[in-house]
Amino acid sequence: MMDLDASAPRCDEEHPERLQHVTISGHDVAYRTAGDGPVVLLVHGMAGSSATWGRVMPALAKRFKVVAPDLLGHGESAKPPTEYSLGTYANGLRDLLNALGHERATCVGQSFGGGVVMQMAYQFPERCARLVLVSSGGLGPEVNLLLRALSVPGADQVLSLACAPRMQETASRVATWLRRVGVRAGPAGEEVWRSYASLADADSRRAFFRTLRAVIDLNGQTVGAGNRLYLAAHIPTLIVWGSRDPLIPVRHAIAAHAAILGSRLEIFEGVGHYSHCEAPARFVEVLVDFIASTEPAEVSERRWRELFQARE
Repeated sequence: MMDLDASAPRCDEEHPERLQHVTISGHDVAYRTAGDGPVVLLVHGMAGSSATWGRVMPALAKRFKVVAPDLLGHGESAKPPTEYSLGTYANGLRDLLNALGHERATCVGQSFGGGVVMQMAYQFPERCARLVLVSSGGLGPEVNLLLRALSVPGADQVLSLACAPRMQETASRVATWLRRVGVRAGPAGEEVWRSYASLADADSRRAFFRTLRAVIDLNGQTVGAGNRLYLAAHIPTLIVWGSRDPLIPVRHAIAAHAAILGSRLEIFEGVGHYSHCEAPARFVEVLVDFIASTEPAEVSERRWRELFQARE
């Protein structure tokens, strides 16, 4: 579990959007940061990294202080043989904010990252100014069949074969040939490829399976926020989803919007699982408007406890 034992961040002041590093509880944590103003924390999905925010981070950094970490076990962050639960990740985000000197942030989570920021808001409500859920996990059991299949015993051995260097080289050659003949992958395809490529590393695969099996089994998502969504009514909440999301159905967004009083719902027509990549200009516009038109939450631990007790 990550705590406050953090080294001073090692920064690249000339290129702030490049990866920087800080040591927290003995683990190297990579992150990108840029801009000034209210803090916006961008949290990627499973098998992803902070690079996923590349199409929106420059525009957001014109208005906000943007922080985009590589979650532990992902990207260039350490991949120790440890617990990869939502609670551990929430602790890690809290500790990263502390290490960088930030009191609180608008917490934006995509896919698995949505589950992480919901957990952070639940554990540390005073650190969450606003909540933005982008094709978020944790809002219902349904999830793509491939992710369910990967949760079964033995799937790690199969994936290790699929991610072997020879297989990756073959896939890369095919992709290069397709580009030469004019067939180019869209932003969603690029994100899928980046995730696949990251799993070539054995430590990354081990972290991936520990993360996956903490929240998904053969029947679907095993961790859900449904019975606690009423608490999110006390934190300004925006839900963003693609109408053609193939991984997590858009009905999760509609149900969550109905369950969180005062929440906003933005469905991007014709967009899939990666709205921040597939429609970056609209994503930035929606997020900027949401932040500009809402006041940051002021929820103390005591108030959170009162709300919880009143519901029980």
